[in-house]
Formats: sequence, structure tokens, C-alpha cells
Amino acid sequence: MNTRTAKRRESNSNARPAKVWQLRLYVAGQTPKSLAAFSNLKKICENHLKGRYRIEVIDLVERPQLSRGDQIVAIPTLVRKLPVPVRKIIGDLSDTERVLVGLDLRATA
Repeated sequence: MNTRTAKRRESNSNARPAKVWQLRLYVAGQTPKSLAAFSNLKKICENHLKGRYRIEVIDLVERPQLSRGDQIVAIPTLVRKLPVPVRKIIGDLSDTERVLVGLDLRATA
């Protein structure tokens, strides 16, 4: 899994631009847990943030120095950069309710 960005935006030019959620997922290679975390995150975003999210995947096997900026101590870890405040969730993100609460998305779900 290379460092990559998945972007989704609504194409309605008349609509007011929605706030884009910036999410960063730290993984270590293509382990089953890392792949599950990405898959689960993408599913949650499509269901609750459709068109309003950006996911950046950071593979710490390839770029370990990037773990310092967000103080990553376990992987996979999801970091919500925007909207503030920054929030972190550790694990494969399989517990959707826990992720929604952790990201403070429960009210918009």
C-alpha cells in the first residue's frame, strides 16, 4: 500500500461547498489489519461523509519518519486532521459505532 490520497467531491456546482474532512490513516504495509482498516474507513466515509472527505494513507514501512508528526505509537491509527480538534482512533476500524463516536460523526449519521 503506497502513500496515496482518495478524494471524493460532489459535482453540483450550485451547491455551497461542504466542509471536507481530512483523515490520515497510518498503516504498516499490506497486512490484513491495515487492509481491513482502509476498507472499513472507506465504507464509513461513503456512508456518512459522501463527497466530503479526503483520506491520506501513510505506510510507515516505507516512510517511518512520518509517524513523529502525529505521535503514532500503534498501527493502524486513524487521525482526523480536519475538522478540529484532532482525534485519533487505533485499530482496524471494524467497530463502526466506536469509529462514528470517535470521529464525532454520530450526530450527522
